[in-house]
Amino acid sequence: MNKFFPCLLLSLALAATIRAYANEMPATSPPFHDPDNAPKSAQAFDDPDTRFRFVIHSDITGSEREGVFEVAIEQINLLRPEFIISVGDLIAGTDNRASVDQQWDRYARRVGKAKAPVFYVGGNHDLLGVAMREAWEERHGPRYYHFVYKDALFLVLDTEDYAPERLAQIAQMRADAYAVAESDGWDAFAETPYALLPESATGVISVRQSEFFQDVLTQYPDVRWTFLFMHKAPWLSDSPTPFNALEVALADRSYTVFHGHKHAYQHQQRQGADYIQLATTGGVFLPANGRSMDQLVLVTVDEDGIDIANLLMEGILDKTGNLPLNGNQLCFEGTRCPDPDK
Repeated sequence: MNKFFPCLLLSLALAATIRAYANEMPATSPPFHDPDNAPKSAQAFDDPDTRFRFVIHSDITGSEREGVFEVAIEQINLLRPEFIISVGDLIAGTDNRASVDQQWDRYARRVGKAKAPVFYVGGNHDLLGVAMREAWEERHGPRYYHFVYKDALFLVLDTEDYAPERLAQIAQMRADAYAVAESDGWDAFAETPYALLPESATGVISVRQSEFFQDVLTQYPDVRWTFLFMHKAPWLSDSPTPFNALEVALADRSYTVFHGHKHAYQHQQRQGADYIQLATTGGVFLPANGRSMDQLVLVTVDEDGIDIANLLMEGILDKTGNLPLNGNQLCFEGTRCPDPDK
């Protein structure tokens, strides 16, 4: 007899037994098995298939405080969102292209430690200059774009969408202003010509960009929610802007706006929608602008709408009861941290 024949018979018998056992078992087991009639309240389990979560982080740069963003990434990994997105100011920025590339390489290494994909959003530190704009477009692609995830529409805007000549003018003013900040502090920065420009707070959305997003909204009229992410707040302009036309297109749908730039938290409503200015996730504290703290935002989306949870970084602890990466040695609340200018 062939010496392999008994082994073959044994294998066939084992396979038959496995198939027979599998046929007796249910195709799927219920997620909740309650043989002991466990005492509990009457609500249904909060686990719909249509639910998803994402995390937003705020400004990293603008006199970045080292170590904070690394802690944030570890905390986000503890939260396990489906994806991560920001409101801009991801690098320090400069008019030197080689330095800009080095900064983006560093950012890529940092976000490479996240367990979920990270969507890039541009701020003035990322886009306000020819070298920065060129680096963004060559390395990342479009400065403004959209995507859909589980029937929710995400619009990512560029609030530094200046014409080339104006871009160069404001970029120089910004460089001069940050030189003042480095030498004389952020109080002096607030009095610079750049800081006093209306565009410093509102940024610019071009007609072309506004029309792009109006067309996107036309393509997706029935999504369950629309989210907008941007760095500055163009609706604060004293005169009509192309962003106002986009708001008209948004008026009849459920939507939420997230932005940053001021390093202080603020909530307001327009058209019945939440417009939320995030504080910071490692940038300089500016308590004169409001509550300035390091934070993350956890957004949950389901068939009933959305829930927004503002999370203070100092309160997101790992299983040991500590902040990750020796975060206990850092300060995360502006009013309690040493003033870097003193």
